[in-house]
Amino acid sequence: MLTATLLPGLARASTSSVHASTLLARRTFSTSRVDLANTLLFLEHKKGAINPASLSALTAARKLGGEIHGLVIGSQSEVEQVADKATKIPGLTKVLYSKHADFASLLSEPAAPLIKSLVDSNSYTHVCTGHTAVGRDIFPRAAALVDTSQISDIIGLEGEDTFVRPIYAGNAIATVKSSDKVKFFTVRGTAFDAAPTEGGDCPKEEVKAADVASLTEFVEEKVAESSRPDLATAPRVISGGRALKSAENFGKYIEPLADALNAAVGASRAAVDAGYADNALQVGQTGKIVAPELYMAIGISGAIQHLAGMKDSKTIVAINKDGDAPIFQVADLGLVADLYEAVPELLEKVKK
Repeated sequence: MLTATLLPGLARASTSSVHASTLLARRTFSTSRVDLANTLLFLEHKKGAINPASLSALTAARKLGGEIHGLVIGSQSEVEQVADKATKIPGLTKVLYSKHADFASLLSEPAAPLIKSLVDSNSYTHVCTGHTAVGRDIFPRAAALVDTSQISDIIGLEGEDTFVRPIYAGNAIATVKSSDKVKFFTVRGTAFDAAPTEGGDCPKEEVKAADVASLTEFVEEKVAESSRPDLATAPRVISGGRALKSAENFGKYIEPLADALNAAVGASRAAVDAGYADNALQVGQTGKIVAPELYMAIGISGAIQHLAGMKDSKTIVAINKDGDAPIFQVADLGLVADLYEAVPELLEKVKK
């Protein structure tokens, strides 16, 4: 059982004026300290490419020291190809791979028991992955099987048992201390640089997966195809909000500017809920977490849920006719103007 203590005034200040708190989570039993960490890193992949969030998780894991073993699972046709790529990633000391038809869609029911068996047989002290939809699906089940508590969405490490993560939609920063024998954690991809994919050379080893009765069946995946850069990794993002008033205006004002800047398109939850933009474009606490070099918020007031998804961007530009909009509190550059006048003028200047 976990017990939590809130110690006021010890955390860093957040985007609002609310004082943050430090959360210390302790198990009710103590464990002996180990000299070096031994980490299992779950490597997520799709169409033969390793997810950048997994590479960011590797950067975080390297701060722990010790050996890091990568785990690749998948179907017969692709898993060895991905495992070969993983052996070239600097920082990994071994790549474990397992192939089974049930692993093709990276569902939690077949994957979690494999992770548990590897933890039991290799005495890993830490197990981590990127804080993605796949990671958020597999890791809670795997942690429960190991009888440990997962620490989600970390943005920093302060030791082998102490992790830093945002809480309250990013308005406070919690320092979480765990005395679990095995620490399970997911890593926010924007908080750590992605590890390089070339320059390493480590062995690979196949591990057998036991058959698991799964109650879940993968039906289909619908992916919004776009010629624009991927929202999660794009260096520039142009986002539109509720003030655009219609899907037609979203396409008329946001998309041409994004194309001119070779940027990805994003949207606030209000714009998505109103049907102005596809759900895959949502930026925020319940959407994608992004940290591009340039983030431009057009007609977005700046609810805390949206700020939680983009406030780590290097340069934030806001255009809003309400000078008191919360978005201006985090913006590096702000323009108080009607977007219907400002955006066409900006687009004209960008094209020149």
